[in-house]
Amino acid sequence: MATTSFPDASPRKHHRDAQPALPALRRDAPRSASVSRAVCTVRSFPDNLVITSAEPEFARPFGLSSGEICGYGLLDLLHSAVPDRLREQFVALSSGRQPRFTEKVTGKDGTGVDFHADMTAIAVRGLAGGTSGAVVLLHHPAAAAPGPAAPAPAPMAPPPATRQVAHEGPLLSALDAQVLEGVARGESTVQLASRLYLSRQGIEYRIGQMLRRFDTPNRPALVSRAHALGMFAAGQWPPRVLPERVKP
Repeated sequence: MATTSFPDASPRKHHRDAQPALPALRRDAPRSASVSRAVCTVRSFPDNLVITSAEPEFARPFGLSSGEICGYGLLDLLHSAVPDRLREQFVALSSGRQPRFTEKVTGKDGTGVDFHADMTAIAVRGLAGGTSGAVVLLHHPAAAAPGPAAPAPAPMAPPPATRQVAHEGPLLSALDAQVLEGVARGESTVQLASRLYLSRQGIEYRIGQMLRRFDTPNRPALVSRAHALGMFAAGQWPPRVLPERVKP
């Protein structure tokens, strides 16, 4: 998943004539497994949607680390079948004409081979109500491994570490969960305050607390981290925080 900030929300600059060169393709890079939550953040819209932060799962399909992918233009890494289709979708996202979109895209993995994915971008509103960024999620199927198929293993209980994955991340109060859902939907402070019958200062206080708890600098990054931690129910819109992530 990626986050895109539409005004210049990061000190790092990106210019078309000074774009970082792609590193040499890693021939030994492993093909990525199926990714359901792959997140990155981008800015400098509508120039080139520069990636400012990314989860490892987002960078791995390109043969890059989460640090190496920062500074690249999202539209240089991913393409749709229709020219300029992605740019037009992000223009509509930035102007507020649509809160989110999903598009089929193509990129190159760490071995230089094309992969196909579904990309979803969700607008995030800033303090003044305008679009301050977007969270971008990437999902693509796992590549088939070469060689004969191995026999299916007998069913067995998942190890303790696997069972605990669903409970990673902080537990939220019911009200904080509603605030986080609203931020993920792209609601502004004023809209959240009106819907939840709170003051604007109350909304900002709760969002500020969550920024600290999730160790994130802004709203797009907060939504990005929440997606990466599996806080939201998969494939559901509008987004809903999972019941097990809400304090009883």
